[in-house]
Amino acid sequence: MGYYLQGLTMGLAYVAPIGLQNLFVINSALTHTRRRTLLTAWIVIFFDVTLAFACFFGIGAVMERYQWLQMVILFVGSIIVIYIGVGLLRAKGEEIDRSQATGSIRKTISSACVVTWFNPQAIIDGTMMLVAFHVTLPAQQSIPFISGVGTASCLWFTGITLAISLFSNHFHAKTLRIINIVCGVVIIFYGCKLMWNFIQLL
Repeated sequence: MGYYLQGLTMGLAYVAPIGLQNLFVINSALTHTRRRTLLTAWIVIFFDVTLAFACFFGIGAVMERYQWLQMVILFVGSIIVIYIGVGLLRAKGEEIDRSQATGSIRKTISSACVVTWFNPQAIIDGTMMLVAFHVTLPAQQSIPFISGVGTASCLWFTGITLAISLFSNHFHAKTLRIINIVCGVVIIFYGCKLMWNFIQLL
């Protein structure tokens, strides 16, 4: 139980800081129905948990062995992140109004995949942190620990989805436009930072 709680607390500390996934879930909670927002959160949880398991059990060893793979992830990921940010900046007020039709499930799934599995910082940070824990854990405690990490993801994304959706009626199209601009600027800065990290590795 102790290793499960350790994974739970570490997982919350890892997933809580504002990042692409959180921005994606918050934007969904502000613009969609609660049912659709919860579905979006669960899709993000699926990709987040699978990424955590992949980092914990395998990606770390591969990335440590092949630096070129880390560079490819940084380069491609930075371009994708900047593209997402530009998309938020270009969104018009009416495009984020609740009166507009909700996007398809397929688009939601692909977007959730992009903000998780194509987020190089999440892959690199998750790999370094989870692999470091994996090395120090007794073999029989690996599953309780990573289960705690997965539980943290479920609790966090479900929690912020419900919290934001409860107050979503206080937000209007103009407010959402401002939020998208702020989020877009943050994401573009984040993508430029990743590109700079790539340049430094050259």
